[in-house]
Amino acid sequence: MKAIISEHDDSFAGQAMLPPQSLKAHKGRGAVSNLQGRYEVHARAGFDDGWSVGGLDEAAGEEAAPGWKTQVSDEQARTILTRNASPDLPFNVSLNPYRGCEHGCIYCFARPTHSYLGLSPGLDFESRIYAKVNAPELLRRELARSSYVPEPIALGVNTDAYQPCERERQLTRRVLEVLQECDHPVALITKSSLIERDIDILAPMAAKHLAAVAVTVTTLDPAIARTLEPRAAAPARRLRTIRTLTEAGIPVGVSIAPIIPFVTEPEIEQLLEAVRDAGAIHAHYVVLRLPWEVSPLFQQWLEAHFPERAQRVMNRVREMRGGKDYDSAFGARMRGEGVWADLIRQRFEKAVHRLGLHGKGGRFKQLDCTQFRRPLVVPPLGNKAKGGNAGQLDLF
Repeated sequence: MKAIISEHDDSFAGQAMLPPQSLKAHKGRGAVSNLQGRYEVHARAGFDDGWSVGGLDEAAGEEAAPGWKTQVSDEQARTILTRNASPDLPFNVSLNPYRGCEHGCIYCFARPTHSYLGLSPGLDFESRIYAKVNAPELLRRELARSSYVPEPIALGVNTDAYQPCERERQLTRRVLEVLQECDHPVALITKSSLIERDIDILAPMAAKHLAAVAVTVTTLDPAIARTLEPRAAAPARRLRTIRTLTEAGIPVGVSIAPIIPFVTEPEIEQLLEAVRDAGAIHAHYVVLRLPWEVSPLFQQWLEAHFPERAQRVMNRVREMRGGKDYDSAFGARMRGEGVWADLIRQRFEKAVHRLGLHGKGGRFKQLDCTQFRRPLVVPPLGNKAKGGNAGQLDLF
């Protein structure tokens, strides 16, 4: 049964998050609940009134054993390039062909964006995907503007550009084709081996200093990976992808992200050795970030999969965040602060120097913008824009 509380839900105000609840994990999904977004007016709480068959299986009013089949919907985007001025990021421009991500990584910082759509950052985020079907055309029009100034585009930052639906949609490949045609630099980051499909585009671009890739490797333990990032490539498969891209002449860096205390943190040195052996040329890391709804979702995940260490993990996270679940301040949000954050930094830096993975980063700075040329063919405006003069008669 569902209980609707007729008052505004202020559970996301500041750091006042709902307490974690032990929920049943869904096979192939990262989130264990469909937690309400922070913009919902009413809060819903689940309870067993005796009428449910077998009792209440889910909190927050969820039905028992939902299918959560992935739904991919078409979206006509208005713009395609996103610009930021964050000092924590090495890029200023990014492009995301999809909203939502089927990989289902429980720690994904993009989960709260589904709240803007009136959907849950939980199971909705990884099962209700929006494909920006006009992304290649919008990009072509953007690059054709006389005012456009080329700088490296980060592809697939908010959600993975090579998530499963890309196999059929091929939006990422079509975007790469536009960038290759215009000799425009691009840097990609992914957890998917599907990127190997586009080596025929990326290798020639890399030879001209127009393409670089980063592969995210969070853990080498397949059992942890199956729950932490259930529909991303397995750890061993990602290492093979690094090797394949490197052999094709494409520079590959590695993102060790996120580092989760007592879950993935013990593997730091082992992870770096594995990616070095696979051919990676540099590495960087990010400690666990828990903005907005990610915090209660992650805590629910901990209770479902690591109940014996859940409190210990959160204590260390808060120790690195000034006593809070998350601190969004520039300069601290990626690495954290305090003794534990400093210990992780020292371990990472020592391992990187020992393995020769330092001093070869700056993949955005190494990309060449001087070869850019504007597209020769620019698509016409969409039907909506064309219809602006539909009511005017042709004089001839």
